Amino acid sequence: MIPFKLIIITLALTVLNGCGGINENAAIPLAQPARPTFIDIGNYSIHFSAQLTTQLPLEVARKYKISQSKNTALLNIAVVENMTQIPVSANINVKATNLAGQRKNVTLRMLHDKDAIYYIGETSIANHETLIFDIEVIPEDTAETAQIRFESKFYID
Repeated sequence: MIPFKLIIITLALTVLNGCGGINENAAIPLAQPARPTFIDIGNYSIHFSAQLTTQLPLEVARKYKISQSKNTALLNIAVVENMTQIPVSANINVKATNLAGQRKNVTLRMLHDKDAIYYIGETSIANHETLIFDIEVIPEDTAETAQIRFESKFYID
């Protein structure tokens, strides 16, 4: 009778070999974001994200007067001209709702930082709350409008 440990070891090595084996030179695939973090519209790229304010470095939060709280989410939007990579101003409207259909207030403010322009807004959140962000962006000096919709689930514990 074959010892149980030998069967387990043989099975593990077979599975490992089927996955490409142990190879120091094997290419490791890059992780992809769970969702897109930017879209292109005409000559512009619009970058967007949402995160807990507690994930910001303390110096950044202080510099931009962002309150750090486990119950506060931060929406960040930036618009860049594709050819030059120069940030541009934009008219941005945001509507945020949770899965129960409750509207969340998100008032954006523009931040200038060296060669960057950011639009940030804060909103209150609860643990395990999912927010759906509907964003309309019109870059300056254009009639092009981008409609962005994305969800973020927040874990505060």
